[in-house]
Amino acid sequence: MSRKLSITLVDADPNRARMIVDGLCETGDYDITVLGDDTGLARKLAAQMPDLVLIDIANPSRDRLEQLSLASGATARPVAMFVDRSDPEMTKAAIEAGLSAYVVDGLKKERIKPVIDAAITRFNVLSQMRSELEAAKAALAERKTIDRAKGLLIEARGISEDDAYALLRKTAMDQGKRIVDVAQALVTAAELLK
Repeated sequence: MSRKLSITLVDADPNRARMIVDGLCETGDYDITVLGDDTGLARKLAAQMPDLVLIDIANPSRDRLEQLSLASGATARPVAMFVDRSDPEMTKAAIEAGLSAYVVDGLKKERIKPVIDAAITRFNVLSQMRSELEAAKAALAERKTIDRAKGLLIEARGISEDDAYALLRKTAMDQGKRIVDVAQALVTAAELLK
């Protein structure tokens, strides 16, 4: 049995908030929390841990947009913001702030489900890309460390690159460590001896 999607709605206007909650209830069975005030939003969201944040704001400034994005944890969960009007600079700021969806012309009941689906999908795609980028950066850093260690062994022992790698691999196996850990220890030791 899957659990309900938890949604936190941030909207200072109680009438608009009611319309959004009604629209959400018509499209699915959600666990909905409404926050009428975004003061201490980061703390409130950390306590609630929602799956999705919807922010309905009439006219955000660039600073307010960035504050709400940071407070709502746009890199930790999908965040969709609904505004009454925008311009290209605000749209750019919303994208840079990491919002999963930035919907102009407010939120209408019939648009709620497609916007939620798009926000969740976009967030998941971007999260996967961030994970892959971090993994690639880590692999590159490990490769550089191993190459530096091989260079030190080549210089110190006068051996070939293949022999240097084989020595690193054998040492790692003998010590029950990863090659990169042995390589890092060698690089660190060499830096200390300089």
